[in-house]
Amino acid sequence: MSRSTKGGGPSEARSRLLGTAIKIFYSEGIHSVGIDRIIEEAQVTRATLYRHFAGKEDLVLAYLDQADQGIRAQISAAAESSPSADDKVRAVGRSIAEGIQSTGFRGCAFLNAVAEYPDPAHPIHQAVLAHRQWFLDTVTDLLAQVGDTPAEAAGRHFAMLRDGAMAAGCLFDPELIVETFLHGVEGIVQTRSAVHSSH
Repeated sequence: MSRSTKGGGPSEARSRLLGTAIKIFYSEGIHSVGIDRIIEEAQVTRATLYRHFAGKEDLVLAYLDQADQGIRAQISAAAESSPSADDKVRAVGRSIAEGIQSTGFRGCAFLNAVAEYPDPAHPIHQAVLAHRQWFLDTVTDLLAQVGDTPAEAAGRHFAMLRDGAMAAGCLFDPELIVETFLHGVEGIVQTRSAVHSSH
């Protein structure tokens, strides 16, 4: 990813391009949006776009990188907001639930992107897999602190619940989806706590 260091102009144009791409890719999909549309809405020239991004793929990767950074910060802040291990997991669940209930929610940016890039060798598919591995590792590590049995299965269960909630959250009543998701998260926490206390 190229970043210009010359003054405020070029980086401002890059920010505008990326901000426009984030908004349109998320709300409308990636393949359906052409470079011309992004250039027009960002109010930059084609030359400016290519000064900052090698092409559309580079722009999509920057979009996913921004989404990844945002979710990492969100999950980290949620986990750090609670002192106990089980409450950390609950707080992460609540932060995901808040996202599902937010205005303009249209599912998981990563699940949406991978549906458009099914080739496992494609860099965009790889970026999605890397993000998902980070998320799985993160929730597994949090769940490992609740109880003292291996947490891999619980981590996969949490990730699967999240995937289902993210997919269903823009198709059905988000309140019901969130209620079901948080009930599932609580079930995982309670199961691990019960196993821990029985030792």
